[in-house]
Amino acid sequence: MLKLFKYLKPYRTNVVAVLVLVFFQSLSELFLPTLMSKIVDTGIVKGDTSYILKVGSIMLLVALVGTICAIVASFLASKAAMGFGKILRREVFTRVESFSLPEFNKFGTSSLITRTTNDITQMQQLVMVILRMMVSAPLMCIGGIIMAVSKDAKLSLVIVVIIPVLIAAIYLLTKKTVPLFQTMQGKLDQLNLVLRESLTGIRVIRAFNRIDYEKERFQAANRDLTGTAVKVFKMMAALMPFMMLLLNLTTLAIVWFGGIRIDNGYMQVGDLMAFIQYVMQIMFSLLMVSMMFVMIPRASASASRINEVLETVPTIIDSELVTSASSLRGYVEFKDVIFSYPGAEKPALKQISFTAKPGQTTAIIGGTGSGKSSLLNLLMRFYNVDSGSILVDGVDIKEMSQASLRAKIGYVPQKAVLFTGTIADNIRYGKEDATDEEVWQAAEVAQATEFITGMKDGINSSIAQGGTNVSGGQKQRLSIARALIRRPEIYAFDDSFSALDFKTDAKLRLALKKETLNSTVLIIAQRVSTVMDADQIIVLDEGEIVGVGKHQELLNSCNIYKEIVYSQLSEEELA
Repeated sequence: MLKLFKYLKPYRTNVVAVLVLVFFQSLSELFLPTLMSKIVDTGIVKGDTSYILKVGSIMLLVALVGTICAIVASFLASKAAMGFGKILRREVFTRVESFSLPEFNKFGTSSLITRTTNDITQMQQLVMVILRMMVSAPLMCIGGIIMAVSKDAKLSLVIVVIIPVLIAAIYLLTKKTVPLFQTMQGKLDQLNLVLRESLTGIRVIRAFNRIDYEKERFQAANRDLTGTAVKVFKMMAALMPFMMLLLNLTTLAIVWFGGIRIDNGYMQVGDLMAFIQYVMQIMFSLLMVSMMFVMIPRASASASRINEVLETVPTIIDSELVTSASSLRGYVEFKDVIFSYPGAEKPALKQISFTAKPGQTTAIIGGTGSGKSSLLNLLMRFYNVDSGSILVDGVDIKEMSQASLRAKIGYVPQKAVLFTGTIADNIRYGKEDATDEEVWQAAEVAQATEFITGMKDGINSSIAQGGTNVSGGQKQRLSIARALIRRPEIYAFDDSFSALDFKTDAKLRLALKKETLNSTVLIIAQRVSTVMDADQIIVLDEGEIVGVGKHQELLNSCNIYKEIVYSQLSEEELA
């Protein structure tokens, strides 16, 4: 947890100011009971009104100073704690953005969201409490003991008896709650996971009439979290009544023994009142310490989860010696590539070797699970190959920076992803400084202008979260336009035409030919009609290349390709 406090450095001036202000606030609170005892024992006994007014004015001044210090300290502490949270969220988000896909799969989306929100909020609250109480609680406790002893040393033995009891109670509470808080954060992850799946999959849930099942699934996760939370907060809640019981018993004992000492002439009434006030301060300072110790277990669990994210080193990082691409432009070469997904029993790709050149279209086809999308995942370097190499423009992609590699590629994923904003914003995601003319040009090639012009604000029409206000085919076309506007060396289409009707598909491929004359085009497709005109067709089966060639060549030489073709097209269509 201490590792995270380094992010408070930008607010160290605020922290120092808070500590100084809290110090003066605590001093003012320590002096007030002594001043009060002087009024009772001197001013009232002697009937000296001027003395009472004089000391009373000093009390008001001290109280005012303490109040001002408390207000300013609270403001600065809040500013430091919120700033700490802001920096921590930025650091976690930046680290998560640098993760490769294996790290995302390791943590899970729901857990990363919880760590970035709930866990950091716990740390913010702890920082706030520490800044306000770190100086105040020890100073009030130690100062209160000193002042109480100065009033009556023998009566202070009551404090000696009570403090060890309080410390033991706080220790036992902390020991029992730390594991429970760690468990609770994990169960919060699970609740977020179930909730996220239920919201994103609402169409499937309704289509299969599984609403009741999902309700019960959510209730189970909710009950699990609630049970743990109730258990831990019961323990925490027991601390406050216990503390108040001890406080009242201590006050009763002080009044009892103090009354005896006053009766014997060893103590004055004002001193007894001040003594009670100091004991109250000692007890409340210990109560503040107990509050910190209650928060520390949960914050500690959150801190370890945040540190886990910050200390995770991405498996895919840029080489120390980055190599620039040669004079070649758009050349892609796979050399004996073998690749397995983490935890998989067998490779997803085996001995993959082929070359894709500029001005050519290379199509990849095969059955479900044959490894088609894995090829593009490796080309984009979302994963590293197990063995072999992938060359782009004559350079191994491991020796290139990830930014320069991906700048060469216009990637259209299998599942079209749109972001909140306008149509123009989404298309410009591929090129930030693109003009409106370039946006319209990309949309026209992607066959998107027809539905864009039909919308109220054209390219400035809003896109809802996840693109829910446009159809699947429209999302695909906008996703294609986003890749086209980059005018990259390499176009990578991962089954990007599946949501389009045959007419739109044909028009789009015809427009693409003119747009990509000097670029390398890689197309992954399920439809034979999409790949028939490709310069090179690669047929995959169970992660291996079983055929390479043009359409007619493969019909004569590759049984797998022939089966795919005859499953989709009739002999008349082939003729």
